[in-house]
Amino acid sequence: MAPPPLAFLLALQGGLLLLGASGMLLLGLPFGQAGPKELAYALGLLLALGGLEVLFRRLFPASFREAEGLHREVGRALKAAGVGPGFLLLLALLSGVAEEVFFRGLLQSLLMAWLGPLGLLLQALAFALLHPAPRRAFAYPVYTGLAGLLFGLAYLLTGSLLPGILAHFLHNARGFYEISKG
Repeated sequence: MAPPPLAFLLALQGGLLLLGASGMLLLGLPFGQAGPKELAYALGLLLALGGLEVLFRRLFPASFREAEGLHREVGRALKAAGVGPGFLLLLALLSGVAEEVFFRGLLQSLLMAWLGPLGLLLQALAFALLHPAPRRAFAYPVYTGLAGLLFGLAYLLTGSLLPGILAHFLHNARGFYEISKG
């Protein structure tokens, strides 16, 4: 059985996936398809996330160091809980799929239907709010909000969740790998 913090993470991601996928299916919202265009967007998203991270490291070094320190603490806690690389990859995949299905597939689709382009911004704000950080790491929620905007634009432009899912999974997998080392 997973320790309470891991059980919470799994329940949160599982709940987002269940709610998002159920809502999308009930409302007939498109999950999209996989093709060369979607793979190109996934690569572009991954590169944009990397560029955004470099930019934030340079603009907000103290805030980013604080966020990295928090991530290292999470890594130590995961190691202490006996979490290995396989579980971390599963968590990276689950979070990538669940968050894209819920935030972009369901929430963004609904908000844009009601509010137009403002819905794109509101889903990114909601995504950032799910990734809180202490005040000293203020740049982290801003970074995740901009990442949510990029993921949302990819879904809007391609009509497919695949670019966001792939980029989100790979970005999270890299992050989980880094925190598990230290």
